[in-house]
Amino acid sequence: MLRIYLTRHGQDEDNAKGILNGRRNESLTSLGVEQANKLAQEIKGAGFTFDAVYSSPLLRAYNTAKVVTEALNLEKPTIMKDLVERDFGVMTGKAVKDIEDLCAPNIIKANPIVYFLSPEGAETFPQLMERGKRVIAWVEEHHNDGNILLVSHGDTGKMIYAAYYNLDWKQVLTMFHFGNSELLLFSKDSNPEQAHVFQFEQYNH
Repeated sequence: MLRIYLTRHGQDEDNAKGILNGRRNESLTSLGVEQANKLAQEIKGAGFTFDAVYSSPLLRAYNTAKVVTEALNLEKPTIMKDLVERDFGVMTGKAVKDIEDLCAPNIIKANPIVYFLSPEGAETFPQLMERGKRVIAWVEEHHNDGNILLVSHGDTGKMIYAAYYNLDWKQVLTMFHFGNSELLLFSKDSNPEQAHVFQFEQYNH
């Protein structure tokens, strides 16, 4: 059976400053490196290994993936462009605290995130979900079974989850928070409400 594991990168400089990063390419903070190491040790302690590790091309994801592959003595992560974070359009580089003021009423409030839906130039969630479907289709085409790790981002990760379980994207935005270095599992015998393998108390957009 194919088991797809998905994790979000550790904290990066924009996360720490309350900045909407989107496709800005900031490095992990020292806390972000700690989170990646904690993830790697939790994976190692649980006895998991991976047949392949795929990462977003952005530094914060790729460096998180490298921490995991090095801890497990695996080959370096392979870049998968479709794992990149959502394009935030004109909201790229704006303060997280300003989302509601700048984007209301086209927002969805979740705890602790306020999601903007359609600012100028931004990828919409339906578009992002289509990208999530491409990710799942590609993985299933190239891997019949085994354990695969995807290292991605908050918004993209949620839409990959929505695509795998064929859930409504609006519902998924408010179902759970996808924190830094948390790990989800998708498989044909897993319950979508119990996708979390590891959860950490770290709440960054």
